[in-house]
Amino acid sequence: MAITYMTREGYKKKMEEIAYLESVKRPEISRAIAEARDKGDLSENAEYDAAKEAQGMLEMKIAQLKDMVANARIIDESKLNCDEVQILNRVKIKNVANGMVMEYTIVADSEANLKEKKIATSTPIAQGLMGHRVGDVVEIRVPSGLMKFEIVEIGF
Repeated sequence: MAITYMTREGYKKKMEEIAYLESVKRPEISRAIAEARDKGDLSENAEYDAAKEAQGMLEMKIAQLKDMVANARIIDESKLNCDEVQILNRVKIKNVANGMVMEYTIVADSEANLKEKKIATSTPIAQGLMGHRVGDVVEIRVPSGLMKFEIVEIGF
């Protein structure tokens, strides 16, 4: 599995999710399997089949999360700066064509959340901005074509 870059906060959230799945969800599914088993004939028991399938999905998710945190690299936020765009920077950009200003924080893929204006480093916009400075105009290929953005501000 690939290395995943995370903030301390992102790492903590993943560890909390693992703990929740193991201590709350796993026992819930075990109870559901036991209840379905008590109802008799397993060959025609849809509840039992559904509970077993849910158990498999849960175990797969736990394994994926454990793999992710095992290969995580915590980003040292004290070494970040605002000279040029890098991971964890908050970047204000202006669409050169229409003057619309947007602000995003560039985060690891595992922490991306568009509602919170957090975009993953793997997105075309983040990749196009990385390494550039305030005042730079960058051309970024997005699904709708080529767009020009001016970097207005870089912060945390």
